[in-house]
Order: sequence, then C-alpha cells, then structure tokens
Amino acid sequence: MKQQRRSRSSEQNTDKNQKTTGKKRFRDSIEGLVFAVIVALLLKVFVVEAYRIPTGSMENTLLVGDFLLVNKFIYGAKSPQYLPFTDISIPYFQLPPLEHPHRGDVVVFEWPGDRNEVKPPEPVNYIKRCIGTPGDTVQVIDRVVYVNGKLQPFPPGIKFDTYAVMPKGYPNPQIFPEGSDWNEDYYGPIVVPKKGEILHLSKRNYLKWKIFIEREGNTCSLVDTTVYVDNRPAATYTVKHNYYFMMGDNRENSLDSRFWGFVPFQNIVGQAMIIYWSWNPHIPMWDIFAKIGSIRWGRIGMLIH
Repeated sequence: MKQQRRSRSSEQNTDKNQKTTGKKRFRDSIEGLVFAVIVALLLKVFVVEAYRIPTGSMENTLLVGDFLLVNKFIYGAKSPQYLPFTDISIPYFQLPPLEHPHRGDVVVFEWPGDRNEVKPPEPVNYIKRCIGTPGDTVQVIDRVVYVNGKLQPFPPGIKFDTYAVMPKGYPNPQIFPEGSDWNEDYYGPIVVPKKGEILHLSKRNYLKWKIFIEREGNTCSLVDTTVYVDNRPAATYTVKHNYYFMMGDNRENSLDSRFWGFVPFQNIVGQAMIIYWSWNPHIPMWDIFAKIGSIRWGRIGMLIH
C-alpha cells in the first residue's frame, strides 16, 4: 500500500512538473515572440524600413516593382507621427541626424502636398533624388540641371522619353511657384530656403511664398498691397526650417519639386540603400509561373546610387 501511495504521489508530482514545465515553455515562447516583435518594430521605426516603388518617376534608376531597404537612422529617425491605421498626427521626437541629405542622394520623404495645398489629404511617401540643399540656387536649362551655376552630371539611370524640349518662355501653368513663367525643361533660377533666411514679401511675390509660409504653420494673406503674416503686416519673413529640392530621374514623367515645391527636413524619412527584391508588379499572383519568371534577378542586391 505504501509503495502504491508513493508511486501515485510520484506520478502526480511528475504530472505537475510536466505541466509546470509546459506552462514555462509556453510562457517563454510568448515572451520570446513579444520581444522579437518589439525589436522588429524598433528596427522598422528607427533603423531600416522596406519601401516599394509604385511609379516610374525614378526610372531607370528604380523600376516599378523594385523593393528597397531605406536607412532611416542616417538622417535622424523619428518616432511614429500618426496614430496607427489613421492620418491623425501625434507628437513625435527625432533622433539627432548623423548627416543631412547631400546632392545626389536618393531620398524617401513625406510628400508636402500639391503646389496649392498646405497639407496633403493623407500622408504619402515619395522617393526622388536630392538636387538642391538649403541655400542652393537650382536652375534647369535645356533639361540640364545647374546648382550654384555649376553643371550637374546626369545620374547614370536618367531617362527622357522624347527628344522634344519645352521651349524657354512657354510657361507650364502647373509649375511651382504659381505665377512663374517657367516650365519643366527651363526652370528657375530658384533658391532653396534655409533656416534663418529672411524673405522679403510684397504684393508682387505674394503667391510665390503664401503656401510656403502657411506650411510652416502661419497664416498669410494679402490686403490691398500689404502682406499679412499671422494677421500682422509683414515686409519680411524668417524661414523656420531647412529645405531640399527633389527631382525624379525620369525627368519627363516625374511630379517633383518643380511642380509642388520644397521638402522640409522634418519630412525626410531616410536614404534608399539597396534593392532586395524586384519583379513585374503587373502580373497577378495567381499566374504564379509568369510571376516567378518576371523576377529581375540581376537587380536583387543592387546598391542605389
């Protein structure tokens, strides 16, 4: 009897130990999973993020269907700026940048909105090449970019669909800033605003700076011949942020800073680094063999210049 009781007691203890061990393993697995998710989120928010090319504005440097890794740390990563799954802005902080965008960098940024919009209807990320940095004078002459009077070589992947150049003196009514007599092939000269720069305001250049000033968080209006900023007469305005001028490598099919203006530094998301996957996005997933056949093996692993 005593041996049977001991045997039952031993079996019960074994069962308890097994249950305890099972619970501990399950708990450890959940904790490990939660930790992995947290690390993945932190990496996505502050270090590197995947980005898919949705349009052809950067051809032939980047193709529709390319998947990139974007370095968010280099320009100073930001905490989330919107409530998850909404367009509602929330307070955020930004880490100190290791460096600022240079001319020629391929940059992902939050689109500032159309030329006459203070803010876009919803946050959208664009990818373009940085052409001008704060204080630079940008000009396009016969499709060739000049910065501070110096010719800028075409990027290796530059693309023009036609040889027809829009003549000088034929303004494009969609071009930035409103009221200019420029077009996409003969553009500028225009100075990229920098923090602390003093703008001189008048009735003559009111349309040029109205949306810009409002994007910086002010009101701007014109009463008779006087410009008002925050309901006060203003002959000058001091720029609050540093700005960048962005252009697509597909120069004839890119809506960029020539059409909607400057990109503030706080809108910069990161620098494009490498293509980790590429295929034809127009082939449906159900056509699996054609989809696999469309993989661009030669582009996978390409560094982005």
